[in-house]
Amino acid sequence: MPRRHRPASVPRYRRTDRRAVALLAGAGLALTGCSIPNPFDRDATPSPALATSDRVPPGQEALAKFYEQTLTWSDCGGPQCAKLTVPIDYADPQGAIIQLSVLKVSRRGGGTALGSLVVNPGGPGGSGVDYAKYADFIVGTPVRKAYDVVGFDPRGVAASAPIECVKPAQMDTFLGQDPTPDDRSEEDEAVRLAKDFGAACQANAGPLLPHVSTVEAAKDMDILRAALGDAKLTYLGKSYGTFLGATYAGLFPDRVGRFVLDGAVAPNLTPEQFAVGQAKGFDVATKAWAQDCVESGKCPLGKDVDAVVTGLIDLLAKLDATAAPVTGDARVTKLTEGWASYGVAAAMYDQGRWDALTEALRAVVAGDGTELMAMADDYAERRPNGSYSGNLMQVINAVNCLDNGDSADPAVYRERAKAAEQAAPVFGRLLAWSGLVCGNWPIKPTGKGEKITAPGAAPIVIVGTTRDPATPYDWAVDLAGQLESGVLLTMDGDGHTAYMRANTCIDNAINDYYVKDAVPADGTRC
Repeated sequence: MPRRHRPASVPRYRRTDRRAVALLAGAGLALTGCSIPNPFDRDATPSPALATSDRVPPGQEALAKFYEQTLTWSDCGGPQCAKLTVPIDYADPQGAIIQLSVLKVSRRGGGTALGSLVVNPGGPGGSGVDYAKYADFIVGTPVRKAYDVVGFDPRGVAASAPIECVKPAQMDTFLGQDPTPDDRSEEDEAVRLAKDFGAACQANAGPLLPHVSTVEAAKDMDILRAALGDAKLTYLGKSYGTFLGATYAGLFPDRVGRFVLDGAVAPNLTPEQFAVGQAKGFDVATKAWAQDCVESGKCPLGKDVDAVVTGLIDLLAKLDATAAPVTGDARVTKLTEGWASYGVAAAMYDQGRWDALTEALRAVVAGDGTELMAMADDYAERRPNGSYSGNLMQVINAVNCLDNGDSADPAVYRERAKAAEQAAPVFGRLLAWSGLVCGNWPIKPTGKGEKITAPGAAPIVIVGTTRDPATPYDWAVDLAGQLESGVLLTMDGDGHTAYMRANTCIDNAINDYYVKDAVPADGTRC
């Protein structure tokens, strides 16, 4: 299973709708010299509401032409769409460019206009364009009245020069592989698949591949801020979007407006700390599901929590040895341990899917992997016809491996797996091996895990959920402590992220912060 933070979804009663909405067309890889108009050739003036000193940060004068661009909005079925031009390589601003897709849902009105709220759902690889379409469901009504909700697809993602390493059939093989090697032969196969994936990315993804780091995406976001006409960035980042937001705050602390980072990632984690921490988070969520499964009276894996957890471990081991049949899929005919792990993980993000997981596992016990494969498909943004609705499962590795590398030595993962399994018996071994792709990535990492303090930034609200599987609560505590202006807001509950997930206390606190600039008291618990 790749390291990932999983994009936050809209509320579960709209989840199917979100999957059905197609991404905006017409982006593609847009390099200078290709068949796109040069955005700097036309006569265009930046928004007169923003002074040059507010638009271009000190020291960024070489990027002035990007900061001074005007967004040309067009209707795209209700929302408005535009393209933002950014350099591929910030060290060479006169070189090749790409265009990022941007979508704006205009404020409802009825309140004081407060500018733009930029949103990111996570990933890395989640589509901000797709996410912003559901503005009515991802922010509260007072916020909708005050802000235009703006989403952008980060570089390499979805409709913004998307990275494609392998074709769908090869992606299926990569995702369905054995995630828990049991012997040297299986370890060798895992290394081969990791190397092959990295080599395919290097061969097929083009000149953008070395330039999809979170630092570069954060720099893009500051150019977007200026193009929107805002002196400061107002931002909602969920899951990986919290790392993107914290990175932005570290780079541009004086441009931080009202920031909410929900489902926080601690930026100073080592690869091992990340893997073990996330495994522990998923195991905590798994025990909460197991309790629910037992209380339902229909649990197929045992009659108490410990028995259910053990039963799940045994079932995954059984699938490792003998995959379960899958019907109705154009290409995948067997539910492997790899696919099953994605299916189980998918349900941990939202307790509203626990009943579906219980029924899917009941079917697996009876010899049918179809329902659990459908949940894995949802996790991977994959359709039963074998196509993928986005490129999240490809670009996540490209971003993660630039942000923080890992070891190429299988012995490192062998030892990591032993420690992780002690800490997290269900997901420990699986996530311990997840760094192997980055350990064999063909491009040297440009970042590493380190603290972000963002001195001088305005208050940044960090939201943590106590039983969040993908971004454990400890990470929110850690990030709030690192940031000089960090304010911790806690939801005691289940699932991934907190805002707009049926907790009125959390929702009201964040709505008041965005609209009234009422910063929650540090340590507030809901």
